Parts: sequence; structure tokens; C-alpha cells
Amino acid sequence: MWQGPEMQTLPVDANDLTPQFLSEALGTEVTAVDLLDHAFATNQRARIGLTYATPDAGPATLFAKLAPIDAAHREMVGATGMGEREAQFYPDVAPTVNVLVPGCAFAASADDRFVLLLEDLGPRGARFASNGEWGIPADAAAHALEDLAEFHARFESPQERDRVMPWLATPKASMSEATSGLMRWVLDENAGKLSENYTAIGELYVEHHAWFDHIWHAGPATYIHGDTHIGNVYLDDGRVGFLDWGLSRVSTHLRDVSYFMTMSIDVDERRANERELLQGYLDALRAAGGVDISFDDAWAAHRLHASYTVVATFLAYMPSYAASDGVGLGNALLARSDAALDDLAVVEAVRAALRA
Repeated sequence: MWQGPEMQTLPVDANDLTPQFLSEALGTEVTAVDLLDHAFATNQRARIGLTYATPDAGPATLFAKLAPIDAAHREMVGATGMGEREAQFYPDVAPTVNVLVPGCAFAASADDRFVLLLEDLGPRGARFASNGEWGIPADAAAHALEDLAEFHARFESPQERDRVMPWLATPKASMSEATSGLMRWVLDENAGKLSENYTAIGELYVEHHAWFDHIWHAGPATYIHGDTHIGNVYLDDGRVGFLDWGLSRVSTHLRDVSYFMTMSIDVDERRANERELLQGYLDALRAAGGVDISFDDAWAAHRLHASYTVVATFLAYMPSYAASDGVGLGNALLARSDAALDDLAVVEAVRAALRA
């Protein structure tokens, strides 16, 4: 459990981001706070305007991220450690890395609560596909994969990981069994509505969830973002930035790469440039001093990692999600998953790997 400077209890609701709390968090007197926008999906996301006792003592607006308001949902998210992990990432890791991330004014977690006060990227003209309405173009994607290659190469070293983020050494329990139960419910409740490929991977996951959990992390190890879909990235003057580091962990390079390619890049541009983009990442990884992965091995891993898109998106079929502000993005990610499963013949690849 990690918390920033000693201060009052962390707020549950964005409406509780009071002048008193923000004055303590930012280290300067805040006299007024305006809640400019407030949305609910996996977590709360809010944009706030601030007035200071001393003009220009801090940013005029900030982006705030908090745990869910609903206690049961907050407990579920808390069990994943997402909030705590992201609160650790911004002060410890973000200032040291080459990948583009927002600035962070404050980050803290305690129990099942967390608060992040991040740079408001809107005034800089950053672009977000909040509902997955567009995808990353191939040229920007190529540069993003080069950034990820340098990032991954650096953190292949266990000593470097221990130096920068010693909290990574704390083991995380596998949630595959619990996830398989939810998957079973979604498959049963949506029988006949899901695509054939999506259903097939879902059924295979229910039966072999521990095997999937193994193959999605098998291979050379490094520190990864872990959730590189279109809702967690942005474009800033043509460069891809990465948000939402709550699922960052030690895993294997291709988990980030495959998920970014299938779930962030424009689908048509992925189809036209997929092999070249993957080769570009492998070349950049090697040039940065990282592990040498052959294209054939990377392509085979990419096809297996694409099966993760089902587990990453199936909660969009849960009733609680349908009532959130994330429906548009959820639908876009489901469509991307279906496209990847079909394009990469993922069901065939998974069944072959299970027989091996």
C-alpha cells in the first residue's frame, strides 16, 4: 500500500476534491475548485478547474482519476491493485522513461482508494479516441513501437527494475480462475450474439484459463504497460503517448506489442502494415540492446497474444458496464477484437498450441 505525503483521507468521489484536499496535495493554497467534467467507466475520470490564492501558482486545470464510487466495484478494482500500481508508476517510473506520458502533480493510494492528479492534455491539443472512433495511423504507430522497444530493452534488466520500481517484486495472485467464471456467465448470457471466433476463444479460456495465463506471459521478461488499447493512448503532435499504467507489470515484450497493434492501430492500416510494424519493433529492440527475437517467433507469439483481446473486452457485456460511460469504447474494442481474431486466424493458432 502506497501513499503520498501525509494528508487527510483520500476522497472517494470527484466531488470531494475540495480546496483543502487540493491545497495539501499540490502544496499551494487552492481557494476554489470547479468540476468541469465527470465520467464513470472502470474508474472515475474528472477534469477540474482550480483557483489559487496566488495567481498562476499551479495549473489552471487538471485531470483527476479516482477509484469507483460504488463500494463493490471499488473493492473489485482494488483487488487488482490497479490504482496502487499507477500511483507508484507516476512518481517512481514516469520521470525516468523515454515513452510519452502525462505530467503528474500528485499520486497516492490507500486501501481501496487512489487519487491521481495528472496534466490536462487538452490545452496542448492532444487527441483522444475516447470512444475508439479512430485508430493510430501506421507512421505514428511505427514510432510508438520504437519507443516501446527502447522502454522494453531498458527494463529487461532485473537490476534496473529493482532500482527504479522495487515494488514490482511483490507477487500478484493470478485471477484467471475468477475471470473464467465471469467469462462463463458472459458466454451463457450472450449465446448467439457473439461472433464464432470470439465464442470459441471464450470457451477455450474457460477450459484452459491457467494455460492462457501462462502463454500470455511466456518468453523474455521485461516491464510492460500491459493495457495498450486505443482508450489508453493519445496523439500529441503526431507522437503516441501512453495513459493508464495500472496493469503495468513484469511480463513479456510481445504482450504490449501485440495488444497495441490489434487494439490501437487503425484496423485497415494494421492489415496493410502489420508485418512491417512488427519487424520494425524487433529491429528497434535489438538496436536498443534488447533481446534478439526472430520474426517467426514474434509472429507466432503475436497470433497467440491476440487471443487476449477476448479476455480484455468481455466485461463490456456485463450489465454494470452497459450503464457506464465506457460503452462506446467497449463496443469499439469488441469490434477490434473480432477483426484481429479473424485476420490472424487466432482460434486455429490457439488450438494448434494446445495440441503441441
